[in-house]
Amino acid sequence: MPRGDLFPEIGPYETGYLPLSGGHVMYWEQAGNPNGRPVLFLHGGPGAGAGAVHRRFFDPHYWRIVIFDQRGAGRSRPLGSLEHNTTPDLVRDIEVLRRHLAVDQFLLFGGSWGSTLALAYAQAHPDRVSGCVLRGVFLGRQQEVGWFLDGIRMVFPEAHAAFAGFLPETERGDLLGAYLRRLTDPDPAIHLAAARAWSIFEGTCSTLLPSPETVSGFSQDRTALGLARIEAHYFANGLFLPSEGLLGHVDRIAQVPAEIVQGRYDMICPATSAYELACAWRNARLTMVADAGHSALEPGIRRALIAAVERFRGVR
Repeated sequence: MPRGDLFPEIGPYETGYLPLSGGHVMYWEQAGNPNGRPVLFLHGGPGAGAGAVHRRFFDPHYWRIVIFDQRGAGRSRPLGSLEHNTTPDLVRDIEVLRRHLAVDQFLLFGGSWGSTLALAYAQAHPDRVSGCVLRGVFLGRQQEVGWFLDGIRMVFPEAHAAFAGFLPETERGDLLGAYLRRLTDPDPAIHLAAARAWSIFEGTCSTLLPSPETVSGFSQDRTALGLARIEAHYFANGLFLPSEGLLGHVDRIAQVPAEIVQGRYDMICPATSAYELACAWRNARLTMVADAGHSALEPGIRRALIAAVERFRGVR
């Protein structure tokens, strides 16, 4: 799809690997203006990893763009590891990275699971957050997980039939459990096949209009394994969130300004979550994109995201 409204392609000016707890090692990079205002990109999944295109949501002359791959994802090591991989671990990792880079406050930019992690981090460390730009809001509630695993078949019956049909008929009563068993099987022939089936399902449902490019990206082995294995692990454990959920602690970030961008026809993270979050967060503004689904790279979504980031210029 054309991406002319994104900022020009740039490379990082600094990259590194940062040791974390539990034997994990984080890949991180910085791009843009070394003296600019820090913005932290939080990728989705969990487990999807970040890519070069994600630098392009930010004006490189103004922003100090910090991107990292979360535990088990992307270029972080070991790929697909579930050991010591929870939401509190990821929140602590952001603090490790922030201190390593000597950043006082970040503007947080996250979509899908990235919005979940942004909220979790902001609620834990509100003094370290200058603002939030969130897209395709996912609050990690059981109803949202249930929608992804089953409800979405109301709109994407063919994709869901392929997703469920990957499994023997006797195991389709528990899609999550059956997939998690395969995704954690040590045999690559078993876990990679399951990862591709899971990721292709997600990629197929991520855009308003069919996007072979998106599905192809999701189906690559490295992307698929991190995404599917870690996502299933988190889903099976309630996203490692407190019982009261993220809406239960919105008061902790009441003073933090936020821009929420949501595709009206987002089938991965339905619009009700973004709406409920905006209603609960007095400093949040919701932009509902009328002609978009879930993907950050859909034309209306990416234009709204760039506009939202631009509105944070000068806002401290």
